[in-house]
Amino acid sequence: MSDFLDSTEETRPAPAEDGSPRHHRAQGEPRFPGGPQPDPAGSHFERRIRSFQPRRSRVTTGQADALERLWPKWGLDIDGRRTLDLAELFGADLPVVLEIGFGMGEATAQMAADDRGTGILAVDVHTPGQGNLLNLAERNGLTNVRVANGDAIILLREMLPPDSLNGLRVYFPDPWPKKRHHKRRLIQPEFLDLAATRLAPGALVHCATDWEPYAEQMLDVLSAHPAFENTVADGGFAPRPEFRPLTRFEGQGLDKGHVVNDLLFRRVQHRDQHTPGV
Repeated sequence: MSDFLDSTEETRPAPAEDGSPRHHRAQGEPRFPGGPQPDPAGSHFERRIRSFQPRRSRVTTGQADALERLWPKWGLDIDGRRTLDLAELFGADLPVVLEIGFGMGEATAQMAADDRGTGILAVDVHTPGQGNLLNLAERNGLTNVRVANGDAIILLREMLPPDSLNGLRVYFPDPWPKKRHHKRRLIQPEFLDLAATRLAPGALVHCATDWEPYAEQMLDVLSAHPAFENTVADGGFAPRPEFRPLTRFEGQGLDKGHVVNDLLFRRVQHRDQHTPGV
């Protein structure tokens, strides 16, 4: 069963602010014509365990409007059928950072505003968050954000050229706390093998989590990988860098006594590598 299956709860925008009834889509009718597709890669890629699952919530009127207006300009579906030209995608030859999982997009928008000379390719499957980030980008004049819909593994493996990324950000990924679900965690040796082929030498990999067992696993996996080196001299966790905003989700965790750990690793000068099948 696809992780992108539609549901009644997720597929209908909130009632209009004037109380008028919403249009009910016929079966098979696109949710947002010209906007993000429910399963952009379809069935032409292999089935495998995924590290993400949809979070069902309603799309507001403003988010729906942003998706319909701005997706053709700043959005893309991860269909795995083409190789992206990042300079063409951003309309400028910018260093590009890939962010996997951006939630509602507030932190992404803040980082884009603080560093307009860096392009952020932000990936998620959460439709309300996609609409919210597009809204924030337009409201703040952020031309250095692009929103990608779908599976980040397919994006990395099928759609990005080697050495094309100047950074990778994975903030508060699903920790999959149950032992039997640990195989679903994103930060695994196989994922790092793939990411290493797309990151330029010197690119920064920045992870953050408030789930301490996952933080320890991330540290072990990244430390053991020959393509990455810890930027922290003693080999431990890093202080939260100033460029990563304190998110609402993070603040809630801190209020509950959670410990947030940041990991900052750098892509080392690499030997020739083949692209692994993840």
